[in-house]
Amino acid sequence: MHTCRNCNQSFQTELALELHRDTCEEGQLFCQVCGDRFRERIATQDGWHYECPNDDCDGAGLQEDLFNVEDVRTATH
Repeated sequence: MHTCRNCNQSFQTELALELHRDTCEEGQLFCQVCGDRFRERIATQDGWHYECPNDDCDGAGLQEDLFNVEDVRTATH
């Protein structure tokens, strides 16, 4: 089983999980450093300073390394 860590929905295959991540409503932020998606609330403690929650990533700063998924989608279409 493969589980989306944003919405906790489970999938039979890794491909199904990857396809789900493209449309998951809970994955609101995108880190351009590691390519991960995550909820906004886990990327900040105070609502002002943002950093990627991935332990192996140094991405930080809203609109610096972290972007709203909708902004990324709009820019790539």
